[in-house]
Amino acid sequence: MNRRDFVGLSVAAAAGAVFPFNRTLAQLTQVSGEAVATTAAGTATALSAGDLQQLKDSLRGALLLPGNAGYDQARRVLNQAIDRRPALVVQPSGAADVRTAVYFAREHNLLLAVKCGGHSHGGQSTCDGGMQIDLSRFRSARVDPAARRAYVAGGSLLGELDHEAMAFGLVTTAGTVSHTGVGGLTLGAGFGRLARRFGLALDNLVSVDVVTADGQLRHASASDNADLFWGVRGGGGNFGVVTAFEFQLHPMQREVIGGALVFPLARAPELMQAYADISSSAPADLYLDAVMSARMGGKPGVFVFSLCYSGPAGKADAVLAPLRRLGTPLNDTIKTIDYVALQRSGDQTDPRTEGNHLRSGFIDGFSSDLVRELVAGFEAAPERNSSVFFQHGGGKIGEVAAAATAFPHRRATHNMFATASWPLDQDAAPHVRYVERFWSVIGRHTDGYYTVETAGESPETIERNYQGNLERLRQVKAKYDPTNLFRLNPNVRPVA
Repeated sequence: MNRRDFVGLSVAAAAGAVFPFNRTLAQLTQVSGEAVATTAAGTATALSAGDLQQLKDSLRGALLLPGNAGYDQARRVLNQAIDRRPALVVQPSGAADVRTAVYFAREHNLLLAVKCGGHSHGGQSTCDGGMQIDLSRFRSARVDPAARRAYVAGGSLLGELDHEAMAFGLVTTAGTVSHTGVGGLTLGAGFGRLARRFGLALDNLVSVDVVTADGQLRHASASDNADLFWGVRGGGGNFGVVTAFEFQLHPMQREVIGGALVFPLARAPELMQAYADISSSAPADLYLDAVMSARMGGKPGVFVFSLCYSGPAGKADAVLAPLRRLGTPLNDTIKTIDYVALQRSGDQTDPRTEGNHLRSGFIDGFSSDLVRELVAGFEAAPERNSSVFFQHGGGKIGEVAAAATAFPHRRATHNMFATASWPLDQDAAPHVRYVERFWSVIGRHTDGYYTVETAGESPETIERNYQGNLERLRQVKAKYDPTNLFRLNPNVRPVA
C-alpha cells in the first residue's frame, strides 16, 4: 500500500504517535498477527500486522479486532437475527478518522459497512469479513437558536437532536424512536411525527459534510457540490460517510397531544376502514399511525391508533373527534405530553432479543380491496408476534417534486409494513414464509418502498425503487464512488 498517502491523510491523528500521552492505552496496544479479510468482490485478502498497526496508530478512535473488548457490541445490529463478524471495526472519533478508515478500505478493496444507530433491518450496517465503520463514538448535537439551525455529528442518534433543539423551543422531523441513527434515517428520507407538518428529515437538511470514496471530505449544499447534495437526500449511504449534518429548525411548543387508543383486534374490519378515512382527511399537524397486532402466547390481539397532534391546543378536540366516536377503547393513553418524551415512548418496542422479518411498501390511499385483504390475510400464531402497521405520510411531504431530491415517493399517503418476530432459538423459516405469503397479497397495492428497509431485494428491484431519479443517481454515483466501495446500502450501481 502507499504508506505516504495513508499517513498524509491522518497527519493530525498521527501526531498522537509523537505525543503518546494523548493516546489511550487501547490505542497503544500492539497488533499481533495478520488478519484475513473479505474484499468487495467476495474474495479473501490478508492484512498484515504492519498494515493493521499503521491503521491503529493513525486513528484517534479505536480499532477493534475479533476478541477485543467492545468488538461484539460494535458488530451487532438491532435485528438480532443478523449475526455477522467483520474482520475489523473502526470507531472514529471524528471526520479525520473516517477519512483514514475509508482510505484504508479503498486501498485494500475491503467490503465496507457503515453503522450509525444499527437499525438497518437487513443488517447492511455490518458485514462478514470486511471493515465496519462504527460511528457510535462520534456523536454530538449543537443548536444555533438565532439561526434556527442544528449541527449534528455523523454518528448521532435522533434523541440527541430532539433534546438539544427542543430546549430552545425548536424542532425538525426526527423519526419516532430516539435511538435511531440520524444518518440512516435522514439519508433514506426521514419520516416522523412531524413530517406531515414540516416535511421529511431530508427536506430540512441544509448541508452535509461527506467523506467520499477517495477519502476526501466534501461539503455539500444547494450551492456547494449540489449534485452530491441532491444525491444524499434519498440516495442513502451510496456516496460516502456523512460526518456532519446541518438542519433547518422550526418553532414549536414543547407540549403536544400524543398517545394511543387500543381496541380489540376483533373490530379490525371496522377500524381499518376508519383509519383509512380519518388519516386521509387529517390536517397536516395530526400524525396518525395504525397497528394490527397479534402477540405470542395466545394473548388477545389488538388494534392500535397512535398519534401526535402538534397544532393549536384549542382545535385538538375537533381534530380528534372522529377517533373519539369509535367508542370506548380497552386503553386510552392520549394526553398532553412533552414532545421529547413522546419521541422516546417507543424506544422499547423495537426488538432486541428476537428474530425479525419485515416487508414494507408505499401506498397512495386505501382501496376497499386492500382493507379487506389486510384483515383477511392477517394471522395470529402463539409462537410469534405478528403485526401490520401504517406510518402516516402526505401533508408537506407531498408538496415537494419527485425530482427535487433523490427520494421519489412523494405521492405516498402511507407506508405499510408487515412483520413477524420470534425467539432466536426458533426456526425462522415458518415466520418468514408467513410474512412473504401475506405480502404477496397486500404488497400488490404498493408502489415502491422505504429504502431504509432494504433487506435482500435484488439489485434490479432496489434500483427500480428510485424510479425516475435512477439515471441521475447513477451518474452522481459514478462521479463520487466509481468503484462502488459503498455498496452495503440500497445500492445504486455507477453508470459505466
